[in-house]
Amino acid sequence: MLLSFLDSHTLNPGDLDLSALTTLGKCDIYPQTPPDLIIERCIDSEIIITNKCQITAEVITALPKLKYIQVAATGYNNIDLAAAKERNISVSNVSGYSTSSVVQHTFALLLGYLNQTQTYARETHRGDWSAQPHFSYWHSPINELNGLTLGIIGMGTIGKQVAEVGRAFGMKIISPSRGPEKDTLIDVDYLDWDSFYQSVDVVSLHCPLTPETANLINKESLEKMKSSTILINTSRGGTVDEKALREALKTDQIKVALLDVLSQEPPPADHILLGIDNCLITPHQAWGSLQSRQRLLDGIVSNIKAYLEGEPQNVV
Repeated sequence: MLLSFLDSHTLNPGDLDLSALTTLGKCDIYPQTPPDLIIERCIDSEIIITNKCQITAEVITALPKLKYIQVAATGYNNIDLAAAKERNISVSNVSGYSTSSVVQHTFALLLGYLNQTQTYARETHRGDWSAQPHFSYWHSPINELNGLTLGIIGMGTIGKQVAEVGRAFGMKIISPSRGPEKDTLIDVDYLDWDSFYQSVDVVSLHCPLTPETANLINKESLEKMKSSTILINTSRGGTVDEKALREALKTDQIKVALLDVLSQEPPPADHILLGIDNCLITPHQAWGSLQSRQRLLDGIVSNIKAYLEGEPQNVV
């Protein structure tokens, strides 16, 4: 039996041991695969492992031996599920592996901005502190999280843990109301959308990208926020209207955007949000701690073992 891992580099840039995959069968591991090589590389494969490679109906039709697709992620919009179902091909994903990593990165962005730790460390090495007449040195206010209102959009597993950490810092937690049957969390104030946007000091996105959440943060919602608002997005770039965000940042309509995701990744060199002083961007790495990627690998192996034993799990 042949397994083909089409784009292993994101999961393993070189710091993980993928040998567990080789215990499952003959495994061809490709760091990345361009679209025109997917069929060629998988023509004899019973199992495909993919993160972002598009497994279209055309690809599925061209692979007569294919029986199982393992998504090396939670999202599976790159798989044509209807075509897979028609061929009786099981598709599994891995969920929950990145929660701790994303929560940590969310607050790393927020605390790094508020405390300016890298700025002051760099200035200290440069000699700026040594040149001061006083024992303590800063040149702009350092603000606390305590007492701020944290608005969370997306109260799933990650959003709930962000709320827990926020409360530990003394933040008030609010979220848009989804109706009495879903507004069940203790110590969360559920508000209508207008009141939510008007109340937040920090708004953090933890929702999937769906037709309902596409461009959720847009000109209208940004106009409702306070000029001191901090926007954090560690979910999906498409949840934010980037043109509207650029305008809001350039006109100081909101204070700052702390982003880990963009609508196009990697972004073009002339992306409209690059080079804006009050827009801090990290390269879609919130999910990617070493421990998170190890959990993802473990989940992939567990799912494939279950398939081989005749009991596929985590089927989407």
